[in-house]
Amino acid sequence: MAALLGLLTPLLVVGAPHKPSPSDEQRLTAIANMPKLALIIDDLGQSSRQNQRVLALPGPVAMAILPDTPHATALAKQARTAGKTVMLHLPMAPAGGPYAWQPPLPQAELISRLNRALQKVPGARGVNNHMGSQMTSLRPAMTTLMSELQRRHLFFLDSRTSRATVAAAAAQRIGLASLSRDIFLDDDPSPAAVAAQFRAALALARKQGSVVMIGHPHPSTLALLERELPRLSAQGIDWVDVGQMIATRGNRAMAAHGTHGIYR
Repeated sequence: MAALLGLLTPLLVVGAPHKPSPSDEQRLTAIANMPKLALIIDDLGQSSRQNQRVLALPGPVAMAILPDTPHATALAKQARTAGKTVMLHLPMAPAGGPYAWQPPLPQAELISRLNRALQKVPGARGVNNHMGSQMTSLRPAMTTLMSELQRRHLFFLDSRTSRATVAAAAAQRIGLASLSRDIFLDDDPSPAAVAAQFRAALALARKQGSVVMIGHPHPSTLALLERELPRLSAQGIDWVDVGQMIATRGNRAMAAHGTHGIYR
């Protein structure tokens, strides 16, 4: 019996549940309290070289893929294999093309275009709008979109390409998991302007606790991200995926987009 107990004792010790040490708990608390940043790269699927550079970025990059691009389906599969969050970058007016949501179209055609676009970007976990200044201000269309995404268990990210957008408000109204963009990195793609926007994003994260940042696969943007993303932790910024950012914000609007957490 003594010999049997001697054999079992190491197994019991190994199998015991791990209790976090005070230092572990302090570290986890510190991470939980760090400002959070989420990064989405739009307009993907057009260039193999750009696609591969984005795939090679470390960490939880969300990849928003245009459905009417030559590499859309292959890139979506590669991104999933690489552990990236795949998003459908849904064209909206003034964008054109076979998948674009445009004001004159009937609801049935809008839904058909969404279905076909999702087929081109397999494994998408969410959707954000490509362009859309003429579409995201239309409440009936946005209500239709959010209802369709909720039915499919997909999230929505409002790229906020228009001050008149009601997209995030429509998502919030039905409790759809959603976010709104805070910072565009590269409306001006010059290296100095991209660097300034990146600094502005970090400052905003520290001010309001989180920031949602959208960039595009411009050479200047990718060069900055390749250089700066590995430094985020040392700067006290917790880089998280889109799903964690949705949980962090709890579908509430930031101060620039609404009042008391409600989208305007």
